[in-house]
Amino acid sequence: MHTTPSTAEPASTSEGLWLSREEQEAWRQFLYATTLLNEKLSEALESAPGIDLTLGEYEILVRLSEADGGAIRMSDLADQVVHSRSRLTHTVTRMERRGLVERVRCAADGRGREAHLTAAGRRLLEQAAPVHVRSVRDRLVDVVGHDDLLELGRILARTLPEDAPVALGCPAPHAGAPAAD
Repeated sequence: MHTTPSTAEPASTSEGLWLSREEQEAWRQFLYATTLLNEKLSEALESAPGIDLTLGEYEILVRLSEADGGAIRMSDLADQVVHSRSRLTHTVTRMERRGLVERVRCAADGRGREAHLTAAGRRLLEQAAPVHVRSVRDRLVDVVGHDDLLELGRILARTLPEDAPVALGCPAPHAGAPAAD
């Protein structure tokens, strides 16, 4: 995932630390846009009738649906969704109350805990997926275009560690989703 550093211009001050005016503006645009985009994507899921998921909860359901047996060790799941262990525990507890996931002892060693996707969680994911995809298309893909989205992905990939858990792992299209070409 990580590639060689860009040949971009070095920092613009003699100290080599502070951002130039253009860099600061670009940074603020990036920060504002990504925060707003995440908020709007979450809002689309939360406000959809019968769904009421945050973007973080949706991502947990996606990750579990892609995992072998629909289960992931809690510590690994926290890494995959970029949550602290305590934040993930609180989120999974909320989701457990709704019957979307359940926590069980790890079969492999009995020490850790795994989150398991329930049938209700899978059904809700299948219902939420078209809402989420439409929101991603409306707010990002259709705005920046296919080629620029791919370029944005390549650019951001340079900031990730080589072992970042971003690879696709969806076993089969979600119910009702059109088949890929």
